[in-house]
Amino acid sequence: MLEAVLDTALRLVLIIGAFLLLPLLVGQLEHKAMAHMQSRLGPMYAGGFHGWAQLIADGVKFVQKEDVIPAAADRAVFKLAPAVALVPYLVVMVVIPVGPGLYGVDLDAGIFFVLAVMGVGVLGSIMAGWSSANKYSVLGGMRSAAQLMSYELPLVLAASSVAMAAGTLSLHGIVEAWQWWWLPWQAIGAVVFFVAGLAELRRPPFDMPIAESEIIMGPMTEYSGLRFALFMLSEYVGIVVLSALTTVLFLGGWQGPLLPGPVWTLIKIFALAFVVIWVRVSYPRLREDQLQRLAWVGLVPLALLQLAITGVVKVL
Repeated sequence: MLEAVLDTALRLVLIIGAFLLLPLLVGQLEHKAMAHMQSRLGPMYAGGFHGWAQLIADGVKFVQKEDVIPAAADRAVFKLAPAVALVPYLVVMVVIPVGPGLYGVDLDAGIFFVLAVMGVGVLGSIMAGWSSANKYSVLGGMRSAAQLMSYELPLVLAASSVAMAAGTLSLHGIVEAWQWWWLPWQAIGAVVFFVAGLAELRRPPFDMPIAESEIIMGPMTEYSGLRFALFMLSEYVGIVVLSALTTVLFLGGWQGPLLPGPVWTLIKIFALAFVVIWVRVSYPRLREDQLQRLAWVGLVPLALLQLAITGVVKVL
């Protein structure tokens, strides 16, 4: 009994540690990658060599900023929104396997659990927009809801094709069933899943809910200080979770030659996180009609095609 309790406690400590550390590393990677790609040398100075202290400087900046709440805001909902945006990703990390036996909980319906909980995080943006007493914020929250409804379907369909191929809904079971030839077999589903995940995270080029040139900062317009920092942290945690899920579902998770399993998982996660940053730098923001057309005319038919291909291969 004591050993089980200690084992559970150790797993939770490791998960919380990863939850706090990995998003900060992704944030640092984004600072440096964008600085090189766009010749923006500002993040290269703080702390000396290659701007190693830039992340620390950003943290100090957020802590020093005044926490302001609009007079007309719904104070309770306004304060709760950042936590609602952040906590679901912590819950998702509990079920993502990092290596053989290295996970918090192995659920039989792990995929459905992950997709359901990730959808809750969007409520944080909707709550922030509605409670801020700001028309720009409300518009940003409505755009977040529209993106959730559009891109949740291709996300679920793409994940379902992998579950069908593996014959299980368990994330751990999917990695164990994965074979190298799944790369071409599930390639369409991988692209659909990754693009739909970017849209749910509201990352460029799908950042219509924020759209600084149109609605200032969308749902986060009235936030400052640590509350704003929590929204930013939720974005980076979302990148880690999306990269980890893509790794587990489509890239074989911890499977790889020579190196230990957890090392392969981290390599794949950071490679995909770099792709997320690369896309941000490379592509302009979509219009709202282009965003909806991509989901319903592009991704949904592709996801259904992948599902059909998977079904035919399984039957044969």
